[in-house]
Amino acid sequence: MSKFKMGIIGVGGIAQERHIPAFAGMVDQVELTAVQDVNMDRAHLVAENFDIPKVFEDYNQLFLEVDAVTICTPNKFHSEIAIAALEAGVHVLCEKPMAITTEEGEAMIAAAEKNDRLLSIAYHYRYTPEAKLAKEAIAQGEIGDPLVSRIQAMRRRKVPGWGVFTNKDLQGGGSLIDFGCHLLDLALWLLDDPEPVEVIGKTYDRLSKTPGQVNDWGAFDHETFDVDDHVTSYITFKNGLSMQFECSWAANVKEDQTTLSISGVDGGMDVYPFQLYQTKYGAVWNSQPNIPEDKLGAGFNQAKNFVEACLGNADLVVKPEQALKVTKLMEAIYKSSETGTSIKLS
Repeated sequence: MSKFKMGIIGVGGIAQERHIPAFAGMVDQVELTAVQDVNMDRAHLVAENFDIPKVFEDYNQLFLEVDAVTICTPNKFHSEIAIAALEAGVHVLCEKPMAITTEEGEAMIAAAEKNDRLLSIAYHYRYTPEAKLAKEAIAQGEIGDPLVSRIQAMRRRKVPGWGVFTNKDLQGGGSLIDFGCHLLDLALWLLDDPEPVEVIGKTYDRLSKTPGQVNDWGAFDHETFDVDDHVTSYITFKNGLSMQFECSWAANVKEDQTTLSISGVDGGMDVYPFQLYQTKYGAVWNSQPNIPEDKLGAGFNQAKNFVEACLGNADLVVKPEQALKVTKLMEAIYKSSETGTSIKLS
């Protein structure tokens, strides 16, 4: 049986640190066939380092050699490249976020359906052991009907000082579209994909636009910084759920904090670290669960699910329609902050 041929488009940090090693770990199933990047020197270096045989300057030529691609470019190019790949009959795993706009995401889904190819988005937090345990606990009715969720994806003075993270034209936003989207996606997944109806959002950039700020993740130009470094939002859903959401690259908080908690009718939970609270016991139940160490990691599990789904042996964990909902919410948060009004979603 021939191996599943994977191509990588964009070979920067996320490709080298997560995606390429993950697919390389599936040696019996996957062949890393080709890479493409606008920086050809980097493309050749990565291909040599990971023993990938083919390097292309034009991703359209790469499509002819592979069964699927993983897109790791700046966000601006996600939709364009994904649609081109799907039109070429190639499956697509695209780095988060799906796209900068809802319209772009809808076009990606239409291309996948038209060409009968799979499209998935790399929201890898769903594959962490704590997230899978939380999903199972909710499905078993441990907290009853969920009522309120709270998200804090907070970093203290960690604006990415590399790549194009602070370039709005290429990325579409900052802390929300880069970091907060992971927890937003995870919450929606745990809550069984509720339908949002109204969004109130506020974005900030004052810290990062102030000269002389301490930053732990390298230097950046405060004069050209044009994305959000802190975002707050309140979201309501058709089924009565509500969500309090906050994310930041540069918060003046004591320390980094990533939390996702859900309160239900019969109990509640925290996801990181996993804790389950049940009102019928009046206390924490199983507050130190035995979560097995995932030695392969979320990145490998994500890659494996994508390949197995492409081969017809599994369902996608991250479906494109779900990822589109994240993009729609982020777009609404930005619009709410810009207009100073709540945004109602149909």
